[in-house]
Amino acid sequence: MNASQYDGLKLQKQGHTAIVMLSNPPAHTWTTESLSALKALLSDLEADRDIYALVITGEGDKFFSAGADLKLFADGDMAVASTMARCFGEAFEALASFPGVTIAAINGYAMGGGLECALACDMRVAERHAVLALPEPSVGLLPCAGGTQWLAWTVGESWAKRMILLGEKVDADRGRDIGLIDEVVGFGQALEKAISMAELVGRQSPRAVAACKRLIQGARGGRPQQMLPAEREAFLGLFETEDQREGVAAFFAKRNPVWRNA
Repeated sequence: MNASQYDGLKLQKQGHTAIVMLSNPPAHTWTTESLSALKALLSDLEADRDIYALVITGEGDKFFSAGADLKLFADGDMAVASTMARCFGEAFEALASFPGVTIAAINGYAMGGGLECALACDMRVAERHAVLALPEPSVGLLPCAGGTQWLAWTVGESWAKRMILLGEKVDADRGRDIGLIDEVVGFGQALEKAISMAELVGRQSPRAVAACKRLIQGARGGRPQQMLPAEREAFLGLFETEDQREGVAAFFAKRNPVWRNA
């Protein structure tokens, strides 16, 4: 699938970073086509050994993404709802499991499925004017694209309940205070900051990063007694990679390593 076939998305590659721009104006709402395109894009990027990190943002300066278009659910069609729920789940679970580092550059409103997209990423940079919310219960629905889980894992149960059960909107500064946002920047600066963070990944072995990411995420649901043996097994597994040998050799040669993601 080439870049022109990613419906509702624009792809650019910059060094070892893939930049994905949500492009379904005016509010970059998700459709079955764009969700399927995101899943396909992630699969293609995972197969690209030169890509170590992914940055996702919204086109323009007002919306990251407003989530799903409520018009899709206006007539209560269960088949449509089922299809959308499945597509959301498949796309954002693929985003969450992408082996490279993923960073959301939130450049405006991130509502519903828009915020869930950002929550599926490893890190979030937000411009100060950004607004973050999961308003689904206000229309008799719930966040079905990971929101109830990823938000609670990220900010804790209390704030997850405030945002979902009470419908509280959060600005960028409050988002940083509660751990939802990693960096707050000025107007128009989210993408630049996210890319600069993504470039730091190039200093790390992509194989080691992928292994560490799996283990960190595993800590959400597993007990230490389960994850600690997996940690040791992953450590030993890295000794079978070219990157491990290159990393040690570069250290002793006092030079920068040249990663091959192999």
